[in-house]
Amino acid sequence: QVQLVESGGGLVQAGGSLRLSCAASGTGFSINNMGWYRQAPGKQRELVAAITRGGSTNYADSVKGRFAISRDNAKNTMYLQMNTLKPDDTAVYYCNADGYNAIPFKPYTAWGQGTQVTVSS
Repeated sequence: QVQLVESGGGLVQAGGSLRLSCAASGTGFSINNMGWYRQAPGKQRELVAAITRGGSTNYADSVKGRFAISRDNAKNTMYLQMNTLKPDDTAVYYCNADGYNAIPFKPYTAWGQGTQVTVSS
């Protein structure tokens, strides 16, 4: 089973920056797409940014120009650099990944446990 562990959340003032990390672990797996989602209180979970294995990226309009997603395939790790943070960015941020397990060969989708990001005004 693939496990995802996020880190890097915390409390920051508006205008500040945070860097989230997501590390994947397990045995005999490959990762295709990875992404960051967030869920604020009373709201649905939404896609923040996504990245393919080849490095193509996609961002929510609300974070374009402020957030940058990246990944290190050799380390099975993904990052989210968040700059110029706003109070509206306050949410639990979740890491997501999909790919294939080797034995048995089958696709998977995995989620991390989430990390809290709080932006104060």
